[in-house]
Amino acid sequence: MASNMVERKDSYFVYVLLCNDGSYYTGYSNNPTSRLVTHMKGQGARYTRMHKPRGIVYLQELQTRSAAMKRERQIKALTHAEKSHLVEERHSNRT
Repeated sequence: MASNMVERKDSYFVYVLLCNDGSYYTGYSNNPTSRLVTHMKGQGARYTRMHKPRGIVYLQELQTRSAAMKRERQIKALTHAEKSHLVEERHSNRT
Protein backbone atom coordinates (compact mmCIF):
# COMPACT_ATOMS: atom_id res chain seq x y z
CA MET A 1 0.00 0.00 0.00
CA ALA A 2 1.13 3.55 -0.60
CA SER A 3 2.92 4.98 2.37
CA ASN A 4 4.57 8.24 3.30
CA MET A 5 1.70 10.22 1.80
CA VAL A 6 2.59 13.88 1.85
CA GLU A 7 -0.39 16.15 1.69
CA ARG A 8 -0.05 19.71 0.56
CA LYS A 9 -2.82 22.21 0.27
CA ASP A 10 -1.52 23.42 -3.10
CA SER A 11 -1.35 19.95 -4.68
CA TYR A 12 -3.83 17.37 -5.83
CA PHE A 13 -3.36 13.63 -5.88
CA VAL A 14 -4.73 10.91 -8.11
CA TYR A 15 -5.11 7.68 -6.18
CA VAL A 16 -6.04 4.11 -6.98
CA LEU A 17 -7.64 1.98 -4.30
CA LEU A 18 -7.48 -1.79 -4.29
CA CYS A 19 -10.83 -3.20 -3.22
CA ASN A 20 -11.54 -6.47 -1.39
CA ASP A 21 -12.82 -8.11 -4.56
CA GLY A 22 -9.60 -7.28 -6.45
CA SER A 23 -11.11 -4.40 -8.39
CA TYR A 24 -9.66 -0.90 -8.50
CA TYR A 25 -11.25 2.46 -7.80
CA THR A 26 -9.62 5.66 -9.08
CA GLY A 27 -10.20 9.13 -7.71
CA TYR A 28 -8.52 12.43 -6.95
CA SER A 29 -8.25 14.55 -3.82
CA ASN A 30 -6.13 17.21 -2.18
CA ASN A 31 -6.09 15.02 0.94
CA PRO A 32 -5.86 11.32 -0.02
CA THR A 33 -5.52 10.05 3.56
CA SER A 34 -8.76 11.71 4.60
CA ARG A 35 -10.46 10.59 1.41
CA LEU A 36 -9.41 6.98 2.05
CA VAL A 37 -10.94 7.14 5.53
CA THR A 38 -14.17 8.47 4.00
CA HIS A 39 -14.22 5.59 1.49
CA MET A 40 -13.51 3.01 4.20
CA LYS A 41 -16.38 4.35 6.35
CA GLY A 42 -18.74 3.78 3.40
CA GLN A 43 -19.28 7.51 2.97
CA GLY A 44 -17.32 7.94 -0.27
CA ALA A 45 -18.27 6.97 -3.78
CA ARG A 46 -21.10 4.54 -4.38
CA TYR A 47 -18.61 2.10 -5.92
CA THR A 48 -16.52 1.89 -2.75
CA ARG A 49 -19.64 1.35 -0.65
CA MET A 50 -20.27 -1.81 -2.67
CA HIS A 51 -16.60 -2.84 -3.09
CA LYS A 52 -14.86 -2.20 0.23
CA PRO A 53 -11.40 -0.66 -0.28
CA ARG A 54 -8.28 -2.22 1.26
CA GLY A 55 -6.06 0.80 0.75
CA ILE A 56 -4.23 3.07 -1.65
CA VAL A 57 -1.96 1.20 -4.06
CA TYR A 58 -1.09 4.08 -6.41
CA LEU A 59 -0.64 7.75 -5.64
CA GLN A 60 0.48 10.51 -7.98
CA GLU A 61 0.90 14.16 -7.04
CA LEU A 62 -0.15 16.83 -9.52
CA GLN A 63 0.01 20.60 -9.30
CA THR A 64 -3.55 21.51 -10.28
CA ARG A 65 -7.05 20.15 -9.87
CA SER A 66 -7.45 20.18 -13.64
CA ALA A 67 -4.32 18.06 -14.12
CA ALA A 68 -5.53 15.62 -11.46
CA MET A 69 -8.93 15.30 -13.11
CA LYS A 70 -7.30 14.68 -16.49
CA ARG A 71 -5.00 11.99 -15.05
CA GLU A 72 -7.95 10.39 -13.23
CA ARG A 73 -9.81 10.07 -16.54
CA GLN A 74 -6.72 8.54 -18.16
CA ILE A 75 -6.38 5.91 -15.45
CA LYS A 76 -10.12 5.15 -15.40
CA ALA A 77 -9.91 4.40 -19.13
CA LEU A 78 -7.31 1.67 -18.53
CA THR A 79 -8.24 -1.99 -18.39
CA HIS A 80 -7.89 -3.89 -15.12
CA ALA A 81 -4.68 -5.48 -16.41
CA GLU A 82 -3.26 -2.08 -17.38
CA LYS A 83 -4.09 -0.68 -13.94
CA SER A 84 -2.39 -3.68 -12.33
CA HIS A 85 0.69 -3.00 -14.44
CA LEU A 86 0.63 0.69 -13.45
CA VAL A 87 0.49 -0.27 -9.76
CA GLU A 88 3.24 -2.88 -10.10
CA GLU A 89 5.44 -0.48 -12.07
CA ARG A 90 5.05 2.22 -9.42
CA HIS A 91 5.96 -0.21 -6.63
CA SER A 92 8.97 -1.64 -8.50
CA ASN A 93 10.34 1.89 -9.05
CA ARG A 94 10.29 2.53 -5.29
CA THR A 95 12.70 -0.25 -4.41
